[in-house]
This record gives sequence, C-alpha cells and structure tokens, in this order.
Amino acid sequence: QVQLVESGGGLVQTGGSLRLSCAASGRPFSPYYMGWFRQAPGKEREVVTAISPNGGYTYYSDSVKGRFTISRENAKNTVYLQMNSLKPEDTAVYYCALSFRPVKYPPREDGYEFWGQGTQVTVSS
Repeated sequence: QVQLVESGGGLVQTGGSLRLSCAASGRPFSPYYMGWFRQAPGKEREVVTAISPNGGYTYYSDSVKGRFTISRENAKNTVYLQMNSLKPEDTAVYYCALSFRPVKYPPREDGYEFWGQGTQVTVSS
C-alpha cells in the first residue's frame, strides 16, 4: 500500500506564493506518475498539473499555466507544487495522486490509484 502526505497549504494573500509538498511512502517504488488535483467548494475536483516519472514531461491546466510549477525529487519520493501569483479562484483543497501505470494526458482522476488526504489553500482578496 502507498501513503501520500501533503503539506504546505495555508492562507495567503492575492499575489502571494505557496509551496506544497507530497511525500510518498509504504512500498518499494517503481517508476510512478504524480499529479495534483484540487477541489473548490461546490465544484468538482479538477486536475491542476502532472509529471512523468523522470520529470521529463509535465502537464498544466490552462488556469495555472505560467504560475504553477510541478517538480519531483525521486530520491526523497517527494513531489512539489510551487504556486506563484495566487488568485482567490485558486482557493481549494489540493490533493496529490500517484499511479504506477502510465497516465494519459490530460490526466483524469481515474488514472491515479492512490490519493493523499488533501491540504487546504486559501487565497484572500
């Protein structure tokens, strides 16, 4: 089994930055795909960004392109989400997700096998 633990969420003003982390543990790791999703109140969960096992390919939703950056440190089994120029509409619970199977792009929720518990990001206006 795999455990994913997100951290780094919080309250920030418009234009500010946050860095989320997602640490994976629980089993020997073969190459794995990672993604970040978010769910705002009253809305469906949506993909934010995703990264391939070696970091060579990244995907960003149009709403975050140019502001968010996904990266990974495989030696630490950790993925990061650097969020800059935050807007109130970025307010949501952010979830990291992991798949040992190849992920099709654009990423879908059902493409990932394991999920973290989520971390709240609130951007005040």
